[in-house]
Amino acid sequence: MRTKKRKRIEFEEGSGNVFSDLGLKDADQLLARAQIGFHVFKILEGQKLKQREIADVLGIAQPDVSHLMNGHFSRFTTDKLLDFLKRLNRKVTIEVSRHQKGKPYQQVIVAP
Repeated sequence: MRTKKRKRIEFEEGSGNVFSDLGLKDADQLLARAQIGFHVFKILEGQKLKQREIADVLGIAQPDVSHLMNGHFSRFTTDKLLDFLKRLNRKVTIEVSRHQKGKPYQQVIVAP
């Protein structure tokens, strides 16, 4: 019986920010927007609303709801995503603190 020689798989550990790993400008901002957008998505998914109902709640057109529900968060500004959270009756707290080297400049933390 022959044993198959395993090919070594090379990999690079990510930083935790895929946008930074891709070398994109404003990576921290892009990650924060994606995290906020995903939180909006999860709230809406849990409410089991139709896209027309979501459009009414968020005050946007149905095609924009489609973009949101398909994860195209970059189509919305951070301010717009924060407005969606307000319309979904969620409290948003912004904390400003001194930056620590090696840590992201912007961070989204979701409370349970």
